[in-house]
Amino acid sequence: MCQHEPSCPTAQSTDREAARPVANHPEQGWSLLCNGVLLFEDTGELLPDGRIIAPHRPPNADDVTAAA
Repeated sequence: MCQHEPSCPTAQSTDREAARPVANHPEQGWSLLCNGVLLFEDTGELLPDGRIIAPHRPPNADDVTAAA
């Protein structure tokens, strides 16, 4: 799918999120990468073969409360 030189990572690569966006819709919370991956703003992904990658954003320090 990718026409870039050097080629972007494939959808099966662990670094697939490094591919270039070909469509970006921040108002809807998603981007389509040139390798066919739909990348969502919560860091979830939908791969071209239909597999779902759960969001993997690191925990927000503000969401963690200290034990008293």
